[in-house]
Amino acid sequence: MTGSIYGYVRVSTREQNEERQLIALREFGLNNGQIILDKQSGKDFDRPAYQRPHYNDIAMQAYWLLRKLKDGDTLVIKSIDRLGRNYEEILEQWRVITKEKGAAIVVLDMPLLDTRRSRDLTGTLIADIVLQLLSYVAQTEREFIHQRQAEGIAAAKARGVKFGRPYKELPAGFQEVKARWKRGELSARAAGKELRIAHSTFLHWAHGNIC
Repeated sequence: MTGSIYGYVRVSTREQNEERQLIALREFGLNNGQIILDKQSGKDFDRPAYQRPHYNDIAMQAYWLLRKLKDGDTLVIKSIDRLGRNYEEILEQWRVITKEKGAAIVVLDMPLLDTRRSRDLTGTLIADIVLQLLSYVAQTEREFIHQRQAEGIAAAKARGVKFGRPYKELPAGFQEVKARWKRGELSARAAGKELRIAHSTFLHWAHGNIC
């Protein structure tokens, strides 16, 4: 495959060291001028180096990486999670890069994810199978999290834990004042004054909205 080759390095926080990723990309054969370094969060794809120029980091290119990628180019990353922490977004980004842009992706830690070989049927089939496996893992992970949450809530309820905002106690004499208000003996303002609450609060509670 002809075209330009770019390496993409991401670290999630300032405390993380990007050296391991840089070493892997250099061993692959990339030089500093081909490597994009991003020290922002990987939770989504709105990251500086991934979408716009960043001149202060190692060997920044003065272009948006996504916009720069074109048919025949190759994007090299050390591991699949360097594109983000959310597999759904990774799969979507993979689709954009490989299908819409026509560029290849090389994942150094997962040799099967090397779409430079995907010009033939076997390469395409292997990459698609691996990506479907990632999709399955993502879906299973979401369902597991939801299950754990549901089990946690059920266990907490069994222990008597109350969820939601606690109900406020009605002031003494509220029901009596409410009955007089309903009979037209008191205005809402007078009822509120008698209970030492705002008349709007009285009306709110009188209509059953007590929380």
